[in-house]
Amino acid sequence: MSRLPVDPTHASLVDLADAIAAREISSLEIVDALIARIGKWQPALNAFIALDADGARAAAKAADAKPSSGTLHGVPLAHKDMYYRAGRIATCGSKIRRDWKASTTATALARLDAAGAIDLGTLNMAEFAFGPTGHNYHFGHARNPWNTAYITGGSSSGSGAAVAARLAFAALGSDTGGSIRMPALCNGLVGIKPTWGRVSRHGAMTLSWTMDTVGPLARTVRDCARVFGLIAGPDANDATAAEIAVPDYEAACAKPVRGLKLGIPQGYFDADLDADVAAAWDQAAAIFEKLGVAIVPVKLPDLEAVNASGALTTASEAATAHRPWLETRIDDYSPQVRARMVAGLAIPAVAYLDAQRIRAATLATFNAEVFDKVDALLAPTLNTPIPRIDESDVADSAAMPALLGRMTRLSRPFNAMGLPALSVPMRFDANGLPLGFQIAGRAFDEATLFALGAAFEREVPFHNQAPTLKG
Repeated sequence: MSRLPVDPTHASLVDLADAIAAREISSLEIVDALIARIGKWQPALNAFIALDADGARAAAKAADAKPSSGTLHGVPLAHKDMYYRAGRIATCGSKIRRDWKASTTATALARLDAAGAIDLGTLNMAEFAFGPTGHNYHFGHARNPWNTAYITGGSSSGSGAAVAARLAFAALGSDTGGSIRMPALCNGLVGIKPTWGRVSRHGAMTLSWTMDTVGPLARTVRDCARVFGLIAGPDANDATAAEIAVPDYEAACAKPVRGLKLGIPQGYFDADLDADVAAAWDQAAAIFEKLGVAIVPVKLPDLEAVNASGALTTASEAATAHRPWLETRIDDYSPQVRARMVAGLAIPAVAYLDAQRIRAATLATFNAEVFDKVDALLAPTLNTPIPRIDESDVADSAAMPALLGRMTRLSRPFNAMGLPALSVPMRFDANGLPLGFQIAGRAFDEATLFALGAAFEREVPFHNQAPTLKG
């Protein structure tokens, strides 16, 4: 009996890979099914910037003509349009790079290629990955497949929309202040923001070199773990990629969690929570407790300062990276991104260096006060309901700082401290949009996060639900 559902686009990545290896379905069949599905959904979602249908079909035919060569053999993926592939345009969601062709291939893409994955094309994103809502004024806004009036979250907007709508089986995103976890939350997906240095960033667009991380969004925890395990590890092309062995993250998904200690933060994360968000957080804690996980209240160190230092760091480093264009092509930025970039130019070196001191000091305190007591920390990702596209379309208005600050308040501290965090979905909110949470852990201990996430998912299999195309 086939392990695939009637509509194979709804299969998990792992099940599809197994079915292709067993010749229950061909790679070309699933690529054709996805291309047909993209044709129906793309006008509503605007998830793709470029679909390479001919290239994907050719790669699928080649995969079908040879024995299985890797754990993603013949599996179709698509990625945020900031991962460079030699000879291909990488727009980075911008007007400035609308026609720019890369001369190198990102390490993460090369590793997925080596595992046999098929590349369907490039996905929409916030301009230069600098926007937590996912708005894009050059290529149009990506839209949430559960309700297209609402944001996908950013900056990995197309990655969230495409994977949730069953247009690709997983997608790479990037996370500098929440840009994997926010789309994962908004679209009901699993997404991993890794420890800084766990995954090579060679060939990925730079926004903030001390904050940027690379990771996947997928429908299930195990799917996410498989992709993450393939892209993680040291890289001669990236000196910041840590020389630390990569554990078997997929195997970690089957590990028992009974006896683990999960911290419930007191302070910062519990402030100003929407009632439904707070209820979901409590429900998640109760489910973990049912699974035998010890729920431990944990008093946090002050995270206001580290959140602010992360925002200052990103602004300063982004402005530095973009300074040549800010001097020669400033009118080619959208108003919000231009305003944020220009503000970064005004940050003095003393303030930037002080921010780095705060980041290091807070990490040391956080480890001592939190991870000396618990194995992981359970926290909400966003303290309010997911906003509509129109109500969050603030451009560079006076409302911008408050909106952007609210969107990243609960996610950015983990970027500033370089710690891993896994986003896991659980149910719908009052608007029919996904609700979930994030689990943060010790540096380079993503395996524990996958174990906890997979155990929760077995109890609450949100991934069995899929959005439907309306209209």
